Amino acid sequence: MTNSYKDTMNLPETDFPMRGNLPKNEPKRLEFWNDIDIYHKVLEKNKDGRPFVLHDGPPYANGPIHLGHAFNKILKDFVVKSHAQRGYFTPYVPGWDCHGQPIEHMVEVTLGPEKMAKIDQPTLRRLCREWAEKYVNIQREGFKRLGVNADWDHPYLTFTHDYEAGNVEIFKDMYLNGSVYRGRKPIHWCKHCHTALAEAEIEYSDEVSPSIFVNFKLDTVPPAFEAAGVSDPAYVLIWTTTPWTLPANAAVCLAPEADYVMVRTPEFTTILAYDLLEDVAQTAGWESYELVRDASGEVVTVKGKDLCGITYTCPIRQDLKGMIIYGDHVTLDSGTGAVHTAPGHGQEDYLVGLEFGIPILMPVDDNGVLTDEAGPFAGLDVDEANPKIIEWLKEQGVLVAHVDITHSYPHCWRCHQPVIFRATDQWFVSMDKNDLRKDALKAIDEDVQWVPEWAKNRIGSMVADRPDWCISRQRSWGVPIPVFKCAKCGNTVATAETFDAVIKLFEEKGSDAWFTESPAEYLPAGTACEVCGCTELIPESDILDVWWESGVSHTSVCKKRPGLHFPADMYLEGSDQHRGWFQSSLLTSIGAYDKAPYKSVMHCGFTVDENGHKMSKSLGNGIDPAEVMDKYGADVLRLWVASVDYSQDVSISEEILKRTSDTYRRFRNTFRFLLGVLNDFSNDDAVVEWDQLEPLDQWALVRLARLLEEVNEAYDNYKFHHVYRLIYDYVVGDLSAVYLDALKDRLYSDAPDARSRRSAQTVISNILEVLVRLLTPIMSFTTEEVWQDYPEGLKTDKRPISVQLAGWPERGDFLPLIPEGEDQRIAERFATVLEFRDEVTKALEEKREAKEITKSQKAFISATVPQAMYDVLTDFDPAFFEELLIVSGVKLTRGDELKIDVSLSDLDKCPRCWNFRVLGTDPKHPDVCERCAIALDAVE
Repeated sequence: MTNSYKDTMNLPETDFPMRGNLPKNEPKRLEFWNDIDIYHKVLEKNKDGRPFVLHDGPPYANGPIHLGHAFNKILKDFVVKSHAQRGYFTPYVPGWDCHGQPIEHMVEVTLGPEKMAKIDQPTLRRLCREWAEKYVNIQREGFKRLGVNADWDHPYLTFTHDYEAGNVEIFKDMYLNGSVYRGRKPIHWCKHCHTALAEAEIEYSDEVSPSIFVNFKLDTVPPAFEAAGVSDPAYVLIWTTTPWTLPANAAVCLAPEADYVMVRTPEFTTILAYDLLEDVAQTAGWESYELVRDASGEVVTVKGKDLCGITYTCPIRQDLKGMIIYGDHVTLDSGTGAVHTAPGHGQEDYLVGLEFGIPILMPVDDNGVLTDEAGPFAGLDVDEANPKIIEWLKEQGVLVAHVDITHSYPHCWRCHQPVIFRATDQWFVSMDKNDLRKDALKAIDEDVQWVPEWAKNRIGSMVADRPDWCISRQRSWGVPIPVFKCAKCGNTVATAETFDAVIKLFEEKGSDAWFTESPAEYLPAGTACEVCGCTELIPESDILDVWWESGVSHTSVCKKRPGLHFPADMYLEGSDQHRGWFQSSLLTSIGAYDKAPYKSVMHCGFTVDENGHKMSKSLGNGIDPAEVMDKYGADVLRLWVASVDYSQDVSISEEILKRTSDTYRRFRNTFRFLLGVLNDFSNDDAVVEWDQLEPLDQWALVRLARLLEEVNEAYDNYKFHHVYRLIYDYVVGDLSAVYLDALKDRLYSDAPDARSRRSAQTVISNILEVLVRLLTPIMSFTTEEVWQDYPEGLKTDKRPISVQLAGWPERGDFLPLIPEGEDQRIAERFATVLEFRDEVTKALEEKREAKEITKSQKAFISATVPQAMYDVLTDFDPAFFEELLIVSGVKLTRGDELKIDVSLSDLDKCPRCWNFRVLGTDPKHPDVCERCAIALDAVE
């Protein structure tokens, strides 16, 4: 194109740069949003809208944000912004979990063992608070950098006075109605962290454990076997993978309906399950054995329940007697069908022990060391005890077999060390008193929307099967359990009046006062033990489980904060929170209010590397979100979040980020083109009548309406990866590859004010207005940049200062409006047109590959088409196909089947528009085509 003609073209112009340089420019957007106080401006705009409260689950304030944090917070921002853009009133209060063992552990590590041994509790709590405050600020800045809108200056923190008081309010309600109680039960105990652990604080990984088969000597031979000639000594063959618990043995449990037999070997006679005989014989290496039979030769079998009551000598504590019992938890999958039972060391053992009145023995202390009650093994750590007990059993002649097995075993979520089961005095929430389990399951099934829907089954099964919730912890940094112990008789003192006094104390001075003030200073005068009348009361030393603390945020935050409401509209956290925050929130809310704390729950998976491996420092496969933003920008990270199915574990890697960055550039360049070709357009130039739009522009507006409808549905269903895919496919497909590709000639070459060009610009203006809004929840930084770089002609006086205040596109906002019924008519016609275009495109590509043509503009299309297609295509002017197909001409002929022939045009190339057209029709402009001659007249 000569310079003289180039100057006459309508080439795109915009200040919106091709390169985003996001790491440098995004902080400028953050500063802009901060200066205008965008969070409160959005709330003010939507103050009369329907409220939508996404209640933030509090992350631990114990380190910089990681990729999982970023994934989680960006998803929440999608939810909040997509609602805010659509007019909902969306207060979003971020929170932090500031109490608990993770923070206390980091302070302990920082101080070292010598200083920890000397420190007092108030000082330790002060250091923990300072640690939490430090990382709240660090994490807050990290979340802000992601572009997340929130009330960052007024978060909720679980160590503030008002929040701590909320814990006591819920405890009061559930204690007084009998749901909270103190009891002695086996619980998960971490001997390294010296505290009880709840189910939500347990993770599972493989451990190698000894699997041993041991004979316990019966006091008497069961009658059925005695009648068959068996005499003393006789044994029952038990199986266990925890030899260290044998000092606490109190029973042997059988399967009630299983058949048990007695086996004679050269060394002993013992009882085991008939169905497991061959497996046991193989494991034990029995070369010869026989079953006890009656006089007729039939094998003697006895049901497990019929052996109940027979006693035996306990294997370690031989001064004690145990009893054979039965329970439905005993299976015949492995072992011997006779399970060593220690009610102090397992939940199932505890429950079956209760049923049969079996005593609870606990010969293990807080450090995981066996006490004097363990007899010869006193003083040994439980791990050290295993091989020594096995060797001792071998010496006693009762060890029948020993093999090592690898199995899944519970570990502490903090130190990642194996835990033990240990009966201790703890505080519990009863799952069945007051029908808590039943009511929670009813709420899960009937009252809450689960996203994805199958999550209902996950949390439902967890609640259905869980034991009573252990809510006490033997730590320093947390909210104390708000009850007192009588100094004289040890009775628990807890009344409505004492609870109210503690609530007032915490509201005024915080829970630190529990450890520094005497109960007499804040309890009502005359408060005394109901049993003995003693007025000297000792505050409980245990603190509440952090899951209880975060769980009561529905009271401390949703019920108390202005603008929020209970129940919240949504909770959104990782899938592990079905046994964590989702569940603790549900149980405390049902327990106190008989209502779920949320109307809907959405969960996200975990971030993994490209091979599906969990990210960790030790594996070296972690990705720091700060480094991603420094290299690519937050919008690329946000776009990645939108591209994945968050309900599953999601992969991320450098290669995935590079691909996402390429996708980002496609969106950015599309915005740049839209802005550029509207540089001379204003709303006054718009084509306002539908019939005045060119046919291709009518189709583009109908296609935009369909996109809007589909994206709305995806946002409504929180399917953000569908939003991403719908918009991406639209941008690279129908918009760029079809519409804009065909449109460039008209936009660049028509006279500036030609109706055909203004028709195109009118539709492009609609497309820009829709896309910039649809993508704002996802690409917040970039759409803000687009909004600020709008052409001057589209910047009206009433235009919002930020795209986040620009509302949501609606079909009724289109200019011109699409007449009723036109959608279907145009969609049907263009289905045929685009089918024809696809075939022509294939034919052109074949010619290019054969090097018969270089550019489609030089091609002439001769097409034979079936009658039905012919009737549709001939309804359009020839110029329509020249534009759509970017060719010199099209000739249509009726035929039986579709056939495309591509030849070279015999026309000349117009030096202005580079199309092959008839030239010289205007004597004033003899070198150009008719359309360009008109355009030259207009610009001269």
